[in-house]
Amino acid sequence: MPALESDATFGFDPYAIAAAHLSPAARAALARLQETLDRSIRPLLAQAWETATMPAGVLDALIPLDLMQPEGVDAAEAASSMYSGFRNYVLARTDVSVATLYNAQSGLFRTAVALGGSPEQAAELDPRVRSFELRGVFALTEPEHGSDIAGGLATAARRDGGDWVIDGRKKWIGGAAASDVLLVFARDVDDHAVKAFLVPTDAEGVRLEAMTGKVALRPMQNAIISLDGVSVAETARLHNVNGWRDVSRILRAMRSDVAWIATGLQAGALDAAVRYVRERHQFERPIGGFQLVQEKLARMLGNTVASLALVVQLSARQDQGEFADENSALAKMQTARLARETVALGREVLGGNGILLEHDVARFFADAEAVYSYEGTHEINALIVGRALTGASAFT
Repeated sequence: MPALESDATFGFDPYAIAAAHLSPAARAALARLQETLDRSIRPLLAQAWETATMPAGVLDALIPLDLMQPEGVDAAEAASSMYSGFRNYVLARTDVSVATLYNAQSGLFRTAVALGGSPEQAAELDPRVRSFELRGVFALTEPEHGSDIAGGLATAARRDGGDWVIDGRKKWIGGAAASDVLLVFARDVDDHAVKAFLVPTDAEGVRLEAMTGKVALRPMQNAIISLDGVSVAETARLHNVNGWRDVSRILRAMRSDVAWIATGLQAGALDAAVRYVRERHQFERPIGGFQLVQEKLARMLGNTVASLALVVQLSARQDQGEFADENSALAKMQTARLARETVALGREVLGGNGILLEHDVARFFADAEAVYSYEGTHEINALIVGRALTGASAFT
């Protein structure tokens, strides 16, 4: 019986989900992305993990592909949740830090500017964001406020004539050191509403401290940011962010990105595990022929395909204009939970070699823990879903 083959771009896809939801032009653009990942980025990953640094060659290879509006892809499809989802899937199938780095610009920052800026701001900034001429990061979470950031956000902004002065601290801000601007969310001391500001990274009063000691997403550089009397002009404020409701609107549009990343990392772990069992011999034959190994691989495939079907349907609904907190929360919660199981099974299949970077599964195993927590923990997303199910909020 012939073996189930892995598609070069999308991995194991027995129900041809990718082919059914992307145009030939979009699939070709993502195939070019996968070729670039295999040729120019995958060889850098082991060292990037060992040194906990993001090689400059990663973005140098990705930016020329113009992945946010690739040549030949219709503008509407390029802007769709479906296409951007599959783009994150392909990136995460190679490495979650690479996917997170690119999505910090293409997802978090670009979406915030598009939805949070005035029409004039969005029109002026988006081409610069898309080309990486202007690099930015999403600075929301704080040292003492993560899950409770909606009510606990402590970074403060006050008017000073025609300008704003910002004081506070941010934490876990990925890619900050390499960015041009920080999209800082702060609470207006006068009306207590949350507002958003484009703060130059080199502005007086801005200090960045690199976070160290991470056991997941090691190449992705995260920072603690201190803002001490930082002055920015009113023109640097995103004019359509005037309260937490507006921040929620931005987050609602972005949570699906993480579910796609959680799905892509499962595909990468499955790829690596299958490669290994086809080559690894024990007891004088390939371990791919052992029953217990095949059962684990089948569960990995089931989790991955189930996750892919879930995020595809989520993106299809979003592309029809339906954005519901409970839908994106359910997708993030479920795909991240399944990702933990999938990567654990992959590590089991590899035995002791499952903790070595040379076999790839170790990266996915560690990164699944980060994805399980970021952009909303399992518990927070479960409470969003639970509120929709029961009509009662259990947050407090």
